[in-house]
Amino acid sequence: MIKGEKIIIIVFSSFYLIIFIIELILFLFKIKVPKFSLKKILIINLVLILIGLLGLLTLTHTNYLDYEKPIPYSEYNRIGFKNFRGIELFKKKFNGSKYFAYVVTTIELDKENNSIVAYFHPSKSFVYNKKSSSSDLLTHELYHFKITEIFARKTRKEIIEKNIINFDEKERVLIKNLIDEDIFQKKYDFETFHSYVYSKQKEFERTIDSLLITLNKYKNPELK
Repeated sequence: MIKGEKIIIIVFSSFYLIIFIIELILFLFKIKVPKFSLKKILIINLVLILIGLLGLLTLTHTNYLDYEKPIPYSEYNRIGFKNFRGIELFKKKFNGSKYFAYVVTTIELDKENNSIVAYFHPSKSFVYNKKSSSSDLLTHELYHFKITEIFARKTRKEIIEKNIINFDEKERVLIKNLIDEDIFQKKYDFETFHSYVYSKQKEFERTIDSLLITLNKYKNPELK
């Protein structure tokens, strides 16, 4: 059982323990409560189940129990599987393998600081079985983050070169680049078969690194 699932069992066990303690207090202090009909009891239990399911879905999306704030691309080199804190409750294998991961990255336009930053989201990114994960798998996932940074730089480049001041226009440029990024990300996964095709993986690594170098002038998140 992975760490995330252990945490969830503890949390929801604690939830029902609280209910038990409340009932015990009511019994010991002989506190009278209104009698519930079978219909009300069923409704209460249904609500508790729905709250529990909502909690599970929330934790699957973002692990707030072991939260780490988003990491900007400027701190790329410190990212390892220790930072993949997301919880995956339902998926145990990918293409028959227990060694898989996924990474969540975003490009965010900050109006107040007039900047565009590429972020890696630790508590949304997941790796199954951290102890047995290979360096090749980590490399593949982190190159997804590099792709995100490429399109963050492309966005900065277009905004700066066209001297775009209006925030809505900046957003339109970003949205266009996010669409292009999504296409690139899917192509990367498809052609490398999620890192299993070694030759294609290395080919993409060279291409991605080269693109980052050509856009090095726009690595500063600030839109100067």
